[in-house]
Amino acid sequence: MVKTKRFPHDPRRHFLPTWWRDAKLGVFVHWSLFSVPAFAPRHRSFNELLASGKSEALSEVPYAEWYENSLRFPDSSVARLHRENWGSRSYESFTDEFLKGAAQWDPAAWARSFVQSGARYVIFVTKHADGFCLWPSGVTHPHKEQWKTERDFVGELADAVRAQGMRFGVYYCGGWDWSFCDKPVGSMADVVASIPQGDYPAYADAQVRELIDRYQPSIIWNDVAWPGSKRKVMDLFSYYYDAVPDGVVNDRWMPWNPLFRYMDRGPGRRIANGFNAKAMKKNGGLVPPPSPHFDYRTAEYTSFPTIQSTAWECVRGVDKGFGYNASSVADDFIGREDLLSLFTDTVAKGGNLLVNIGPRGSDAQIPPEHQERLDWLGTFTSTNGDAIFDTQPWGVLHHPAPGEANVRFTSRDDLVFAHIDRVVTSITLPDVQATPTTTVTSIDGSQLTWTQGSSGLEIDCSLLSDVGAPFVVVLHGVVQSPAKRENL
Repeated sequence: MVKTKRFPHDPRRHFLPTWWRDAKLGVFVHWSLFSVPAFAPRHRSFNELLASGKSEALSEVPYAEWYENSLRFPDSSVARLHRENWGSRSYESFTDEFLKGAAQWDPAAWARSFVQSGARYVIFVTKHADGFCLWPSGVTHPHKEQWKTERDFVGELADAVRAQGMRFGVYYCGGWDWSFCDKPVGSMADVVASIPQGDYPAYADAQVRELIDRYQPSIIWNDVAWPGSKRKVMDLFSYYYDAVPDGVVNDRWMPWNPLFRYMDRGPGRRIANGFNAKAMKKNGGLVPPPSPHFDYRTAEYTSFPTIQSTAWECVRGVDKGFGYNASSVADDFIGREDLLSLFTDTVAKGGNLLVNIGPRGSDAQIPPEHQERLDWLGTFTSTNGDAIFDTQPWGVLHHPAPGEANVRFTSRDDLVFAHIDRVVTSITLPDVQATPTTTVTSIDGSQLTWTQGSSGLEIDCSLLSDVGAPFVVVLHGVVQSPAKRENL
């Protein structure tokens, strides 16, 4: 028999699959050793710290998953608390407590909570920057051979998630592994200067290929950067797309550059931190520079001001970080209306929302404050899912006057959905113009009274006063008012 040669999939010819654009909502899960000490300072946001440009700003990062890094700064809040609570114990010593708590883990219960939120995909942290692997990797670690679990947490959650009809993706921190490079990360200059080299690029490449082979993930969500060359990362993409033709990758795959090793020295450090501070202020948060290939962009704890033609994802935790932080208080958590408004705003601008939950390390349970936010999303999507899923931006953004309700638009076929962020008895939509076939209803199909005024489409919303905000009005047979179309 003559064997047919297999040609690798060219990443440049890979198109974002429809399933990802239609999904709109995903759940991110950060759960590992850092979930045991479960602490990070809360006084400043990650974006504020990065924008400051200070050399050790990230020693006070509000991300509990950075616990091991913060521990390397003797005067940091984490180091002080660690000395008080744990004395001289190493970060590695949390392994036993994590595994003990994980004995109570029920992946099926997690998956039920996720699907009930309306999420269509789940991304699970398989290896964060601490390098600890949540699957029994067959790739030999040259420095910490047993820095992994015997239990296949990744595989068990993948099965549970898929059993609920959702897509399963993997997070892998390719840019950092503190078991290879323990240089403290205090600023953006350190972020790039601490990308390990030596035997790490081959190790990371082999692990991601192993994740592809074992789990066939629908998404590979890399973080920070990639330790190998552009050619190596493009080869990795080809391998992935051959295995998972409708798979997607995010934008955090910037290949390693020899100049990175100079970023923490003198002029290089000042340039890197200064450039990053300006970018943070311009973007309102962390929007990584695009890598040579990606399927969608990521915006961390921020959003874009306009509708985006490039697919993107707003990623954030329910409080100020991703890993479980036992010190978070009520004011640290995003409120219901803010969360749902962020969701509709993201979708109306062409993006998906990836909302993170951080289970506890002590018992593998989803904290009540995290579950509550999933429940809010679930209640909202169960009622308004028709206006969210499988939609696209309508092409206009409503810019209200101060004190007025904000409105975002999504559309599908000849339907336009107006998402209104507060309870009102009536609203005027200057972006909308009626036609002879126009009808206006609530999301459940109840007819609403409307008129076409000189200022726009005027809708009586008094029947919806008990619905709560945000709520949806369905517009059929309308067009955009002249000169109102958003520039894409």
